[in-house]
Amino acid sequence: MSRLPPVIMDNGTGYTKLGFAGNNAPSFVFPTAIATRDSSSKRGIEDLDFFIGNEAISNSKTYGLHFPIRHGQIENWDYMERFWEQSIFKYLRCEPEDHYFLLTEPPLNAPENREQTAEIMFESFNIQGLYIAVQAVLALAASWTSKETKDYVLTGTVIDSGDGVTHVIPVVEGYVIGSSIKHIPIAGRDITYFVQQLLRDRNENIPKEESLKVAEKIKEQFSYVCPDIVKEFQRYDQEGDKFFQKYKGVNSVTGTPYEVDVGFERFLGPEIFFNPEIASSDFLTPIPEVVDNVIQSCPIDTRRGLYKNIVLSGGSTMFKGFDKRLQRDIKRLVDLRVRRSEELSGGLLKATAVDVNVVSHKRQRYAVWYGGSLLGQTSEFYSYCHSKAEYEEHGPSICRHNRVFGSLKT
Repeated sequence: MSRLPPVIMDNGTGYTKLGFAGNNAPSFVFPTAIATRDSSSKRGIEDLDFFIGNEAISNSKTYGLHFPIRHGQIENWDYMERFWEQSIFKYLRCEPEDHYFLLTEPPLNAPENREQTAEIMFESFNIQGLYIAVQAVLALAASWTSKETKDYVLTGTVIDSGDGVTHVIPVVEGYVIGSSIKHIPIAGRDITYFVQQLLRDRNENIPKEESLKVAEKIKEQFSYVCPDIVKEFQRYDQEGDKFFQKYKGVNSVTGTPYEVDVGFERFLGPEIFFNPEIASSDFLTPIPEVVDNVIQSCPIDTRRGLYKNIVLSGGSTMFKGFDKRLQRDIKRLVDLRVRRSEELSGGLLKATAVDVNVVSHKRQRYAVWYGGSLLGQTSEFYSYCHSKAEYEEHGPSICRHNRVFGSLKT
């Protein structure tokens, strides 16, 4: 009897990606949002009266809008259970007891959260089996599709930048080095707010209620990472016609069209990764420096492998030129350290150059989901899962630990 494909669910802070293993892209991508009625309505009905995703946002005027995940961590389990319920029955339209499930978790997720997830999945949905995968490991697996990746390695540094937070995670042979993980409080939402502020400062003619949406559209359609911010300003001053763009929108209330000039925000938005001080004084370390510090804090025998395979994952790493700028800046830091060590040795030490390689690939936006899809279609996947029978025998504590796909080859 052939098995039905496992369900791959990647619940992020901003967006949820749903689909079945073996597919090239998620079947559904929608905001991780839920709209519920207040509990003053008829008792018992409020559990059924809710919307998720885009429907939740469009009903937010009459329903209360909630985001059950903050900074990658589930904050409200009741809302999350209802969110999963509609994800399975309304979107995927599958019977959970016929499928194995692969769910994702952020780095340094508390073991109690895994237990709670297992309890809901096995008790409420009666699923066949569960595997909770670390997002960074799945992102590494997704990078195997890149032309630059010749062998299937699960060693590398993952830069996972979504809507709410950016993580730099070193992974060695499928194991995450938890003590070296750093998180950067700059991600897609911060870039959107920064672009919105730049447009406000310029007094652009944007309807107030659409200001954030317009900033997001401008960020997604026009933004790129420049090699040198000073030279870029000069290029805009000298050849403005070539670089300035126009965004055309329609007011959702009055229906009147409007235009917005798009200028410096095209490159200043993503620049906050490399020069955070232009947006805020709270966090000042550029992303290349954070990546370098993370790798330097790892065991010395793993560092070359971590520099050689720096993998990008998530929508906020999709800016044109992001990979080239990051690779160049990290390489400068590494080369400077190598030269300094040679000078300190008085010429006695001749160090071999360190290979720095930032991997960008076609599946980058949904890298975590796609990595789950790749691993979920392998024959070994089922042996890595916790089955319903194991759960019934030992309880939710079995899901505190999930086996590592260390020796996996596709």
